[in-house]
Amino acid sequence: MLSPHIHLIFSNAQILDVLHPGRGPVPRKELRDILCKKFGVKNNKCVFVFGFKTAFGGARSTGFALIYDTLNDALNVEPKYRLIRNELGKKATGSRKSRKELKNKKKKFRGIKKAKVGAAGGG
Repeated sequence: MLSPHIHLIFSNAQILDVLHPGRGPVPRKELRDILCKKFGVKNNKCVFVFGFKTAFGGARSTGFALIYDTLNDALNVEPKYRLIRNELGKKATGSRKSRKELKNKKKKFRGIKKAKVGAAGGG
């Protein structure tokens, strides 16, 4: 494992090689817990694992991990979709089509009327 400390974003970047013979891919939550113990991180929400590819024939996966010093650093730097995967963000509600329709309906109004359209649409 590599462990360069990136000072600009207060994190460690890791390339992970996971050996798992006789079983399927290792869950991300389990990997986060292992990394927390190895690097002495108190909050497992500060560890983000992603991009895992299982080698042909199984038994080995390679992926990437970012370990942040504090939760606040992670919230400032990580993209929204990874925050949602780590249960730190809130996923948009409603269908995609309804959200897009509401967005386009809001474009036709200004000021207070725009807020009323948003409140009526539930968004």
